[in-house]
Amino acid sequence: MSPAKKILIVDDEEDLCLLLKIYFTRKKYQVAVANTLKDGLSKVETWQPDILFLDNNLPDGLGWEQAGLLLDKYPSLNIHLISAFHPSQPGLVNKKRLHIMEKPFSQQQLNALEL
Repeated sequence: MSPAKKILIVDDEEDLCLLLKIYFTRKKYQVAVANTLKDGLSKVETWQPDILFLDNNLPDGLGWEQAGLLLDKYPSLNIHLISAFHPSQPGLVNKKRLHIMEKPFSQQQLNALEL
């Protein structure tokens, strides 16, 4: 049996992080959470998740601005960009590894994700 995929959630909304962590843990993923961009980038480096849920508007910066660098640095990383503010999509080359989810999203939308 292969090890569980690792998911990192980077969002300053602690309730959302908790709900996502419970949801994905029940689905047998390993889940970590960060509430700032700095902490999130550090956890990507040290923990090397398979999947990253990355909010845009974080207290210490714009998460989406880091997406291109993260995709380049971590070739196996898949990123789900999340935001309630509907920013324009970053101009990135690899759309297969980059997905956008607008808040609020439902459990049905989470169930439909191909992780």
